Amino acid sequence: MPSYERLDDLIDPARTALLTVECQQGVVGPDSALPELARAARSSGALHNVARLVAAAHETGVQVIHAVAERRPDGRGANRNARLFRAAERLPVQQLTGSKAVRVAPPIEVTEEDFVVRRLHGLSPIHGTEVDALLRNLGCRTLIVTGVSANVAVPNAVFDAVNLGYTAVVPADAIAGVPADYTPALIRNTLAPVATVVTTDALLGGFERARGRR
Repeated sequence: MPSYERLDDLIDPARTALLTVECQQGVVGPDSALPELARAARSSGALHNVARLVAAAHETGVQVIHAVAERRPDGRGANRNARLFRAAERLPVQQLTGSKAVRVAPPIEVTEEDFVVRRLHGLSPIHGTEVDALLRNLGCRTLIVTGVSANVAVPNAVFDAVNLGYTAVVPADAIAGVPADYTPALIRNTLAPVATVVTTDALLGGFERARGRR
């Protein structure tokens, strides 16, 4: 864990953004297309912690970006070059553009200041989307990555952020994947060497200190 001073330097509100990854109703909601993942996100407390971080980011002036994965009803533009994509086509709940499934899931709140970035293809919330351009235009240098899944989208986001020159911060208790024991193994062996791993409470403390310095 970084010291308070180092963490506070990393999460300067003027240069930091919080990314929620696929925290949408069709993924982590009660009618999820992926019920095992939805249960993991909720039972672990990860979804609750994402909501806490989003609320604190709103209070602190940290930009919030919600990354949503969706597909057109006709499937045009979607990938079919991996088993994951082909399996998704057969799921009973489809992440269709404009449907309830692609709305950000409670208890996460979306405000007018937030960006909702939607993608129709690929595995990454950053590569091939508007996220990088938005971060650069906002002057952000640190990206806090939260959400699901630890299996695919979250590590993609972290690697892309690092490759693009951002400092990635991962609150370990605000991401989830399946099976449950995979997430801590991924954090320890894959994300920790490239990202700053913290807890939700540590980030909330940093946000509180930032508000106190105003």
